[in-house]
Amino acid sequence: MTVDSREWRLIARPFGEPKPGDFELATVTLPEPGPGQVLVRNDWLSVDPYMRGRMNDVESYIPPFVLGEAMTGGAVGTVVASAADDVPVGTVVSHFYGWREYALLDGAAVQVVNAEIAPAQAYLGVLGTTGITAYAGLTEVAPVKEGDVVFISGAAGAVGSIAGQVAKRLGASKVIGSAGGPAKTARLLNEFGFDAAIDYREGDLVGQLAIAAPEGIDVYFDNVGGDHLDAALVAMNRYGRIALCGAISVYNDTELAPGPAHLPLAIGKRINLRGMNVSDHLHQAPEWIGQAAGWLADGSLRAEETVVDGIEQTLDAFTAMMSGANTGKMLVRLPHNG
Repeated sequence: MTVDSREWRLIARPFGEPKPGDFELATVTLPEPGPGQVLVRNDWLSVDPYMRGRMNDVESYIPPFVLGEAMTGGAVGTVVASAADDVPVGTVVSHFYGWREYALLDGAAVQVVNAEIAPAQAYLGVLGTTGITAYAGLTEVAPVKEGDVVFISGAAGAVGSIAGQVAKRLGASKVIGSAGGPAKTARLLNEFGFDAAIDYREGDLVGQLAIAAPEGIDVYFDNVGGDHLDAALVAMNRYGRIALCGAISVYNDTELAPGPAHLPLAIGKRINLRGMNVSDHLHQAPEWIGQAAGWLADGSLRAEETVVDGIEQTLDAFTAMMSGANTGKMLVRLPHNG
């Protein structure tokens, strides 16, 4: 079987915030799978902050997108044609060929997922790198100890909303989250189990954090960078730990911003600031999935999703996620006829 598939391509490097003219939605025809290959109908696509860095032509831990070629990213789909004996038709798989309706790839490039223990799209979020990032950040990178006070920025996002719940399970005495607007901060308290919430749109992060944590904070999980990191440095207790996971506040900047003004505090406070990349922690995946699947099943772990429908909406979903329009994991669902 051959299929027509629409795919998103980057055709110009964005300067500042990405614009629609930097992308095109093209149609290609994919042939039948060759020996060892599978054809996957993508059912769910992931859009994530790290993708903004891949739009720049700079060296990083993951290669930049190639101009004029299909973009890539996490996806979950169903095998609709197979020439790989160990991945038969009907198998649900995850892979890295997102931003398109169908993917033709080697059987070795897909990972079979168990859609019986959780919905398939969970492997793009709570049971995928999103959940592993939260877990690794608070167990290996900036370990939470019993009684710690933990601060999480981007707390209503995909990683942050899971990280807050993980911190409580690890014994944190108080978990504080930062999010944008009263609706999101209310959800942190009422749905995700945070003990205190800060609305960063109100400003004065240092003052708000001092009120939320008069005893100081011991662990900071940083998804935002910028003023959030600076405020955390002020509030950190001696021997505090910081997991530098993301810095979404500066991803669209066209010039480097000055470093945190209060960084010298890290010296006297003996603070450990450690950058992290989930690829270094994939060995924790079986442990995390085993625990998290059970918590999802009994309802003690909440994994929120913001879903946008249609391949045409993938770019809009990405830009909305970058501006904080999502709660939990931002996903694109691809409806299919027949």
